[in-house]
Amino acid sequence: MIRQIAAALAAALVFAAQALADESPEPAAAEPGAGFPAPLERSRIGYGRLFTNDFLGDGKDRWRTGSVVSSRVWGYGWDGAAPAAFGDLLELRVMGQIIAPAKLSAPDPGDRPWAGMLSAGLHSHMQRGSAEYALGAGLVATGPQTQLDGFQDWLHDLLSAPKPSDAVLAAQIPDRVRPLLTAEAAQTLDLGAGASLRPFAEVRAGDETLLRAGADLTFGSAGRDALQVRDPVTGQRYRAVQGSRQGVSFTIGGDMAYVADSVYLPESRGYRLTPRRDRLRAGLSWQGEGASAFYGLTWLGREFEGQAESQLTGSLRLNLRF
Repeated sequence: MIRQIAAALAAALVFAAQALADESPEPAAAEPGAGFPAPLERSRIGYGRLFTNDFLGDGKDRWRTGSVVSSRVWGYGWDGAAPAAFGDLLELRVMGQIIAPAKLSAPDPGDRPWAGMLSAGLHSHMQRGSAEYALGAGLVATGPQTQLDGFQDWLHDLLSAPKPSDAVLAAQIPDRVRPLLTAEAAQTLDLGAGASLRPFAEVRAGDETLLRAGADLTFGSAGRDALQVRDPVTGQRYRAVQGSRQGVSFTIGGDMAYVADSVYLPESRGYRLTPRRDRLRAGLSWQGEGASAFYGLTWLGREFEGQAESQLTGSLRLNLRF
């Protein structure tokens, strides 16, 4: 059943990509300022990153304990909105994540296994009128091959923090490489007085097979003309292409997901997924002439039946240009 759902999602992504490509206007017919002119060469136009750790939230070290995501964007320029054509604006996104039981040395029976994950994917961002789309494909690797177990051991030794025991690492999610497919559709609604609402829907197939829907409410103009992409763990959006609008903006949002399958909580080991996976978040963003900063808090609901409680993570990004 899970393979059928994943296959259906993959087919839907391919069909959507083909449909968007077929509907794209010819470059020669594009009006000035509406998209990217064909004579220009593609170049790197943006870079973004986001660091997330539960120590920055509830001060603990457990479950979705830490991740780093980074994006590099290539295109024919940037005028405050993504182009209409599929493939004109490309984002290379790489990510590393560590998932751990609540107690690294002696976890409670039934707590989730330790997992290390590395992923890389290519995403195309498009905009048709007020509708925004993102389609992506890549690979996700898990297990000791990621060497994230050794990294956490080194880092916790440096910080004099508890390290994962040999038994915990021996039971970690094993080595495997899987294809990864993602898609998101959204629409930004201008509410006036500097406020906007952005409902969205997302599908993901690969390490986790899920369907998610939610919305983000933003107050303030900072970042309104930037390309913002969504962090897979928290749902926080971070800037991958900088805009020109300076100031402060505040965002609150949330979403819920139906998760059909997760390699991080294998059914073969007796784990039972929660019927619904919820997230609530808030973030404060500032952009000046030569620098920008972001800090966000995200509440993550329980992901499996044996999880004792929810958790709170913090996300941080600093961009200083000298």
